Amino acid sequence: MSNMLIKMKVNGTEREVLVEPEDRLLDVLRDDFGFKSPKEGCGTGDCGLCTVLMDGKPVLSCVTPAFQARDREIVTLEGLNDDPLMKNIEASFRDHHAAQCGFCTPAMEIMGYDLLKAKSKPTKEEVKEAISGTLCRCTGYYDIVDAIYDAGGSE
Repeated sequence: MSNMLIKMKVNGTEREVLVEPEDRLLDVLRDDFGFKSPKEGCGTGDCGLCTVLMDGKPVLSCVTPAFQARDREIVTLEGLNDDPLMKNIEASFRDHHAAQCGFCTPAMEIMGYDLLKAKSKPTKEEVKEAISGTLCRCTGYYDIVDAIYDAGGSE
C-alpha cells in the first residue's frame, strides 16, 4: 500500500489528506489539521490522552492508523466547543479545579462527554469506570470524578 488520499469529516468539516500506511490519526489531527487537544502521551494506547471520538465512539488516535478514518466522522475537543453538554462539563471542571497541568484534561472531558451522552446521571463508580483508561499524573482523580459526576446532574 502506498500513499492514499483520504477524506474524513473532522469537527463537522470535510477534509482531505494524503497519508502513508504508517501515519497515525493523532499525527494527522495535530500536524495536518492543527487540532491540539489530542495529546501524545505514550504512543502505545496505554494512557488515553490521545482519545477522540470516531463515529461517536472513543478511540485512541495514537494507535489508530489514519487510513482507518477514511469516510468517518472524527470529533476532537475543539469540535465540541459549542455543545451545551461540553460547556457544562468544562464549567464543572473549573468549579471543581479538576485540571492541574491540563495535559489529560481534553481526554478526560471527552470521556466524560461520552459517558454523559449515554447516561445523564451516572454513579461515581460509572464515572470512575469511564475514565479508567485515561491517566492523570497530577490530580489523584477525585476532582475529575466529582466534576463529571456533577456535570451530569447526579445527586
